[in-house]
Amino acid sequence: MTTRILVAACAAIAVTTSGCATRGALRRAVAEQQTALENERTARVAADSGLASDLASLRTKVDSLRHELGTLRTEFGAKITAMEEGVQFVFPVHFAFDDASVREQDRAALERFARVAQRYYGGSVITVEGFADPAGSPRYNLDLSRRRAESVRDFLTTQGLGATGEQLRTVGYGETRLVVPGAEGDQAGAEENRRVVFVVESRGATAGKMTAEALTPRS
Repeated sequence: MTTRILVAACAAIAVTTSGCATRGALRRAVAEQQTALENERTARVAADSGLASDLASLRTKVDSLRHELGTLRTEFGAKITAMEEGVQFVFPVHFAFDDASVREQDRAALERFARVAQRYYGGSVITVEGFADPAGSPRYNLDLSRRRAESVRDFLTTQGLGATGEQLRTVGYGETRLVVPGAEGDQAGAEENRRVVFVVESRGATAGKMTAEALTPRS
């Protein structure tokens, strides 16, 4: 009889102990889950805050770029086109007949372009494309257009462009892609053919998209 009572008592103690252990484990699991949920909530709030900050920063940058591009167009007559992976800048930067020197009257426009490129397109590949009017042989005009592109590149380097990671390349297209077909020498429109064009190739499509937004009129 005493033995049976002892066994029963031990069984009751075991069940009680087991129940306490189960309830303790459950409380720990609930606490751990609550902590995990709180940590997730904190991380989500931080991520949302960071995203809002990034969007605000991007908006400020786009607004600033919009102003800069507007200045390039109104003050210097630049034509700016956003492309899939970059931006094309066409400036009224021209050359005297049979000459590759950067003219004094074009220096201000080139200086402004250098500042904009450094600020908004840092690290990009910038290609200076040179052109010539059709006077002279195609071979000579090709060489002249290359020298014009190189002359402009050299001027841009004096403005610090390239020092912040941009790669400056040059290419000559000779008498191809004429603005005014057939115009040469001192004929009307010939100066339009003696020009350079800038193509800024961004890393990915970011610069092109940002520029496209900056060029879009506000509603």
